[in-house]
Amino acid sequence: MPETRPLRVVHCPVNTAGVPWANVRALRGRGVDAQLVVFNRYQLHPEADWSLDRRGGFARRQLTQWPALLRLLPKTDVFHFYFGLTLVPQSVQFPILRALGKKSVMHYLGSDIRGKTREELAFGKKAGAEVVGSYDAVRWVPEAEVIPPGIDVKAIEPVPPTDRSRPVILHAPSSRPRKGTEHVLAACDGLDADLVLVEGLHHAEAFERYREADIVVDQLNAGWYGLLAIECMALGKPVVTFLHQEAVRRTEEAFGVTVPIVRATTDDLRARLEPLVASAAERRRIGEASRGYAERVHDLDQVADRLLALYSRL
Repeated sequence: MPETRPLRVVHCPVNTAGVPWANVRALRGRGVDAQLVVFNRYQLHPEADWSLDRRGGFARRQLTQWPALLRLLPKTDVFHFYFGLTLVPQSVQFPILRALGKKSVMHYLGSDIRGKTREELAFGKKAGAEVVGSYDAVRWVPEAEVIPPGIDVKAIEPVPPTDRSRPVILHAPSSRPRKGTEHVLAACDGLDADLVLVEGLHHAEAFERYREADIVVDQLNAGWYGLLAIECMALGKPVVTFLHQEAVRRTEEAFGVTVPIVRATTDDLRARLEPLVASAAERRRIGEASRGYAERVHDLDQVADRLLALYSRL
């Protein structure tokens, strides 16, 4: 019998927050011929199989992008795009792929869709499928499939919260206004705990700080959690953040697991923190549930299953 050729998938053209690279790694673990091709390597997430090192204005960039597409077309079954971007202009990208029988996905990562109208996001309908990372994000793309971002949970050794009398509350804002840092500072003022702010550090150094935390406050504005919360849940930490209740309900219904995050607003953050500060047992209980949730929802193996199921339906 002829040997079966593995599915060939190109993820492109950015590595925003490291999500595309994590997806490529997940697929490779299942025997998929997956690669990440980027316009340029990011400083914080430089991982990629091929960087086009794109330079200059529109015309010069096209002289880089078109040869890349022509090189990839004969050896690719699925083009998995991110952040509303394509290898060549969208007006021609999707017609070319359809004409050649190639499958495509447009995968949104949050800030590329947040607050935009249906008309502004209409281009995504040209792809074979649209993907978002949470049931909160379907507010902007109702027809999208939900595939939560994945990390290698099994590679992260849990570090449960300590029993210290003054627990460490960690907050790591990428942007103080967007994360509601002023409210975190106010809520923690006078608590019998030590607040640690993590800002401007490379990921590896920041992650070591996460290990030392007893309680983690993510954000108070966005309505869902991000990669900081996912990594801290994998570490077995209790996470406090603002969540939209409808997104919580749909997540629990879809994945068959309770979302263990402590839901808080700018008005009640202090009241949500007080029981965690007072009880090491409660910190450990929620931390243990958080690790189980990360394994069930965010582990790379789970992500690979969801991506492969999506590709099979294109």
